[in-house]
Amino acid sequence: MLLFTPGPTPVPENVRQAMATVSIHHRTPEFEAIFRQTREGLLELLATDEVVMLASTGTGAMEAAVSNLCHHTLLNINAGKFGERFGKIAVAMGLEKVELCYDWSTPASVEEVMAALHEHSDIDAIAVQICESAGGLRHPVEEIAAAVKAFNPDIMVIADGITAIGVERIDVSHIDCIIAGSQKAFMLPPGLAILGLSSAAIGKIGSGRGYYFNLASEIQKQRQNTTAYTAATTLIIGLLEVLESIKRYGGAGKLYCDTARRAKAVRFALEAIGLHSYPKVPAKAMTTIADADATAIRTLLKEEFGVSVAGGQDHLKGKIFRINQMGLIDLNEMVWVLNCIELSLALLGRRPYDATASRIFNEEYFKHKLSPKEQ
Repeated sequence: MLLFTPGPTPVPENVRQAMATVSIHHRTPEFEAIFRQTREGLLELLATDEVVMLASTGTGAMEAAVSNLCHHTLLNINAGKFGERFGKIAVAMGLEKVELCYDWSTPASVEEVMAALHEHSDIDAIAVQICESAGGLRHPVEEIAAAVKAFNPDIMVIADGITAIGVERIDVSHIDCIIAGSQKAFMLPPGLAILGLSSAAIGKIGSGRGYYFNLASEIQKQRQNTTAYTAATTLIIGLLEVLESIKRYGGAGKLYCDTARRAKAVRFALEAIGLHSYPKVPAKAMTTIADADATAIRTLLKEEFGVSVAGGQDHLKGKIFRINQMGLIDLNEMVWVLNCIELSLALLGRRPYDATASRIFNEEYFKHKLSPKEQ
């Protein structure tokens, strides 16, 4: 079965092999050396002032960010399940919240964010997804962050980059906390969460809040190449191999470029066979298609062709399907998925199969290798 869901993503063989080595204790010089290398790689990739790794899912990192960086009122952008989750976390933490709600296909408005800040002077943190994976939407996070900081530099900007880190270069100049998760572009099993922090965020954390998700205690320990509590040793070993794999691939810049080109080529290919992209501003992490036959297409992909893609949630259940674009994806597998989608449409009587999708994908993806005369 080809796993093409936007999380969890497939774990490459070399990463599985790295994690299959004999277990080592987390309070040893051997693991501390691995932790130090991994930490240095994350600081380079995220380009933040500090980084923290937690044995947790991404939701744990979201809770840690809110509980440590919001002391009064959270402004959360809700354009999907995960934007909604930030608001639920705030309520669970006993905080006030102001929520801006959008259709799941519509990005947040900088102007509406600023209007909320003018109206609610007690907002001390804002939380937003870079990619809201419920619908594959890209929010203008960098523009929002810059506007927020120009208005009040003390407001903490929390950006959920769980389906964005490792996909595209994020400008963190005005972001105080950026969150990542192991099971997305890091191509690992679930269970490791990462927070990149600004120096301003570290100042606001102070002595920290909570117990397990107290970021102050984690920062203190992780600067010593250890953790406050038991480290996710196997996942951190795997993460180091992932970071080394990205270097061998040609670096993060090449990965970002290839991911963007592949995502664009897939969207063009599917539109060429009559399918329609769902979000108004598509994220590069996934290709989201809105279609009345979404369930039937997903069923055919799985049962006839051995391909697993994700569906929609809540009001989008049965109305969209989502194809992963994160990580080091073999092009032959991507073309196979496109062929199978086109074959599924033929089996549904929607259009005859003529290999249009694979042709358009190849033309778009490889056109950069051709001279202007050949294009």
